[in-house]
Amino acid sequence: MTTRVLVPSGVLGLGFDRAALSRGVATKPDIIAIDGGSTDSGPWSLGAGQSKYSRAATKAEWRHLMQARAEAGVPLVIGTSGTCGADATVDWMYAITAELAAELGQKLTVARLYSQQPARRVVQALEEGRITPLTPAPEIDADGLRAMANIVALGGVEQVQAAIATGADIILCGRVTDTATIAALPLARGEAAGGAWHGAKIAECGALCSTNPTSGVILVDFDEAGFTVEAMAETALCTPHSVSAHMLYENSDPFQLYEPGGYLDVRGANYTALDARRVRVEGSEWVPGPYTVKLEGARAAGYQTTIMAVLRQQHYVTHAQEWADKLQAFLTAQITERMGLTPPDYTLEFRMIGVNGALGALENRQGQPAEVGVLGIVTAATQEIASEIGKLINPWVLHYPLTEDEELPTFAFPYSPATTDRGPLYEFALNHVMALEDPMSAFRLTVSEVG
Repeated sequence: MTTRVLVPSGVLGLGFDRAALSRGVATKPDIIAIDGGSTDSGPWSLGAGQSKYSRAATKAEWRHLMQARAEAGVPLVIGTSGTCGADATVDWMYAITAELAAELGQKLTVARLYSQQPARRVVQALEEGRITPLTPAPEIDADGLRAMANIVALGGVEQVQAAIATGADIILCGRVTDTATIAALPLARGEAAGGAWHGAKIAECGALCSTNPTSGVILVDFDEAGFTVEAMAETALCTPHSVSAHMLYENSDPFQLYEPGGYLDVRGANYTALDARRVRVEGSEWVPGPYTVKLEGARAAGYQTTIMAVLRQQHYVTHAQEWADKLQAFLTAQITERMGLTPPDYTLEFRMIGVNGALGALENRQGQPAEVGVLGIVTAATQEIASEIGKLINPWVLHYPLTEDEELPTFAFPYSPATTDRGPLYEFALNHVMALEDPMSAFRLTVSEVG
């Protein structure tokens, strides 16, 4: 038996080749699976419980996938709905789905898999010794867990299989592993466990495992010995190199991948080109282990205001970091004198865009930029304080001289007002696993009709 999984893209919201999707649907897949998010963009989405992707773009792409599902007559499943997989973003996807069902004249059964964890459940697991830190992991306690904005657990195939078993047309998952939505059906149908997990890992980001990563659409056939992967865009090819290389993507070990209930071992995998477009993989192994789910949590870490100036005078461009260091020392004294605040009441950081904006002190390249952007980041306990500090430092970010005996400089503000209130700042505060005896004990399913 073969289980065919169509993966339209690495994530909903980034686009895919529509002709390639149609070509994939024509192959008669058994299920259509796509990811909806990850932690790639940082903790804000989880902390705020909001998607980072445009609702309009999400709805437009989901419309095409709902039409493809109707044509294929198979389930459509999305993992980690709304970037972070919190309950609020699952409901956000549900609202989009209901709108589209009405617009498309489709009557559908929709299953929602919720992954958000009440703090009391995690506190109880901590007290029972069922929480284990990964590396690195912050220290946690009951009070810290209760203070978190949102906590989610990453579901695996068991939770997705339970959702599929409801017979739903569309399955909206909360936080699940990137591979779970792809591996769930093949494993439920008895395909090779090693091949199911390995093929799911290769296909998790769509055509990223091909020679045309932006084309999106990938087709994977799973069977009792392994899997075969093929890109659906005419301009995309899967090669042994492009396929095997994806084990390196977002994975600390290119030969092992940990999932709920065990890990994938690909040290014995063989990659064979069947033709110019398709690659056959066999020899992967699944090693069962204790059933644990990874926990992700985000907590509020203050509020931020930013300010931006641009240095173009060569004297200041050449000495940008020296200028910023002197400015920071001067402004720290001004904030103490005028507002009575001292670190750690707030933080003030300047990043030199074009010099070391990404790496800071770790930057080892030197160049001759024509201009340098100076990004000031203020973080404080409240937005009011952060905003006030931003206004206080504004005149000096515009005019502060490098030395005492030179004319007062004037830099450029790229927009007005120069300060921007960014709102709440969140930070990741959990990198742990929680042991479960019953995989569904920390998750819940809701099934309803739309359209």
